[in-house]
Amino acid sequence: MGGRSEKVYKTRMKTTRSLHLRATLVLTTLAAIASLASAAPASGTVKLLLKPRAHASEAALAALMAVHGAREVDTIPALNVRILEVPAVAAARMQAAFAASSDVDYVEPDYPAKATATTNDLYLSQEWHLAKINASTAWDVTVGAPGVIIAIVDSGVSSTHPDLVGRLLPGYDFINGDADPQDDFGHGTGVAGAAAAAGNNGIGVAGVAWGSPLLPVKVLDATGNGTYSTMAQGIIFAADSGARIINLSLGGTAASATLQEAVNYAWSKSSVLIAAAGNNGNDVPVYPAACQNVVAVSATDANDARASFSNYGTYVDVAAPGVGILTTTAPDLYTARNGTSFASPVTAGVAALMASAWPQGSNAGIVDLLVNHTDDLGAPGADVYYGSGRINAARAVDAALAAEAIDITAPAAYFGAPAASAVVKGSVMVSGDATDNVGVAGLELRIDGVAVATTTEAALSHVWNTVAVPDGNHVLELRAVDAAGNVGVASRTVRVANYTFVDTIAPVSAITSPTTGTKLSGKTVSITAKVTDNIAVTKTELYLDGALFSTTTSTRPKFSLTLSKLTVGAHVLQVFAYDAAGNSGASAPVTVYK
Repeated sequence: MGGRSEKVYKTRMKTTRSLHLRATLVLTTLAAIASLASAAPASGTVKLLLKPRAHASEAALAALMAVHGAREVDTIPALNVRILEVPAVAAARMQAAFAASSDVDYVEPDYPAKATATTNDLYLSQEWHLAKINASTAWDVTVGAPGVIIAIVDSGVSSTHPDLVGRLLPGYDFINGDADPQDDFGHGTGVAGAAAAAGNNGIGVAGVAWGSPLLPVKVLDATGNGTYSTMAQGIIFAADSGARIINLSLGGTAASATLQEAVNYAWSKSSVLIAAAGNNGNDVPVYPAACQNVVAVSATDANDARASFSNYGTYVDVAAPGVGILTTTAPDLYTARNGTSFASPVTAGVAALMASAWPQGSNAGIVDLLVNHTDDLGAPGADVYYGSGRINAARAVDAALAAEAIDITAPAAYFGAPAASAVVKGSVMVSGDATDNVGVAGLELRIDGVAVATTTEAALSHVWNTVAVPDGNHVLELRAVDAAGNVGVASRTVRVANYTFVDTIAPVSAITSPTTGTKLSGKTVSITAKVTDNIAVTKTELYLDGALFSTTTSTRPKFSLTLSKLTVGAHVLQVFAYDAAGNSGASAPVTVYK
């Protein structure tokens, strides 16, 4: 994005205007007849529009239509266009036959038309921002799918507001530690309404994605304050609850590794994260908006100018209306709100519409299309005030719809074994798998650039005989391909040591439960340990008061101790892990009491 290297969407693919136009044309060509046929009345007919060439005689046209079973039902005299009625099941074949005739200038479906989508919400005319972002045109495609969940990580959401009743999924309150995320501050309710207040219900306002459900996650208290820890917990909860879109109209000016890790966790779960850039009117970054894998949103007014309060800077990705946004206010009111806090959910609503139009789209793909289908404001190209530009719901949704027809997302490949930098010898099991937004068509394993195994499945296993290769480093490459030809690659380097390898590295072991000082209770106690090795742990032994108590070959050792067999007082537990070379590693002793 204009050289802003600190914001990285790792799998983002840039798409061109011509690609999206081509996708739209392909989608239209392939779907037009099928759509007309599916919408055909009970009589099973659809209509075609045919324009004859100037030299064609009426007799020749009549014969052509008779041969193909078409019937002329009307004309458009000023254009010399004939309106034909044809059997729905034969429409595609007939269109092709007519098009091939030397007597026909063109033939096309009599495409359906409808009024531009709108709603009957009482205050819709006061929602200037919806017209600014072309929401009604986007609604011609989708108003938001029920399966595309928008999480509102904020001060909670009022469950009794008439424009939010029935819109909320079960959420959580991280302030009070319960499952009742009611809004006692008022901010989250307004944010929720801007994103997805009920539409076309004859009252109040319409949110941008009024067909998508809301997930309320309370991380701010009654004064509008919270912590990075509650925010991180809220983000993780939203991702684990299946939120496709996570709105974050909150933040602070301090960078945080915990917050970034929470964002990365949600990103790994395919969530799209949208955040307010801040209302300090300066270029000091606000987090999580400035985190990687988050779309940072600045605010604009009705004239497409940056709002004076809106933060700016290289971390800003897009701009959105954020002044006078009429939205829901508890208990049953509506208020015009200002702030990037309201520009963010407007953007989140657009992202939800995109995800609804492109169900198989990756979060990186949705973000890429959102950022690259805005209306450029300010200086040409990306800038610190508007990012790539002010969001445009119609353009973004059209791009998402086109992407649904043309898969531009590469598969992700993952190695299972061997581990990166592993030292191997003899026969080595190499395994891996892949995921894709549509489907994995095949996997190929390459060793030092040479293909050694292929499969049409999404998982691959191959036994590599290292005896025939020189000792030293070798590069393993797992290449995944989808049906559209997109390729994703994972690679790792391992060291072959068939003739010089001597394993002198001992395993590492530790008792994870119980801990030192624990007073044991109950009939039995479960003793668990964590063991690791540079190659593999072959067995683990548990010693009780210096004597061997039990042995296991599991890589996740677990032992059961019957308390009735212990005397009252202190007892010492210790585990020893062994590898195939005979190296052993002892855990720290753990003293427990009966």
